[in-house]
Amino acid sequence: MFVVSLNYKVPLAEIDRLAPAHVEWLKACYAEGIFVASGPKKPRTGGIIIARGPRDVLDARLAADPFAKAGAADYNITEFTARMTAAGLDAFNEA
Repeated sequence: MFVVSLNYKVPLAEIDRLAPAHVEWLKACYAEGIFVASGPKKPRTGGIIIARGPRDVLDARLAADPFAKAGAADYNITEFTARMTAAGLDAFNEA
C-alpha cells in the first residue's frame, strides 16, 4: 500500500480552479480500485491519498492528476505493508 502526500505549489485560487477536474480524476481512481481513502490536509496545504496496487500503475495515475499536469502539486510517496488493520478493513491487510 502507499501513502501519497500532495503539497500544493500554487495559490489556493488555482487549486480551486483545478479542483472539479481533480475530483473527477479521484472518482476514476476509486472506480479502478486504486484509491482507498483521500482528503485534504489541515491546514489546507495539500492532500493525502491512501492507495494500493502496483507502483507503476500508481505513478501513471498520479501523473494524470490535473494538479500534476498543471504543475500545481508535488507528490511524496511512501510504500508500506499493512500488517494490521482495524475491524472491517481486513481486505487491506497484507500480512
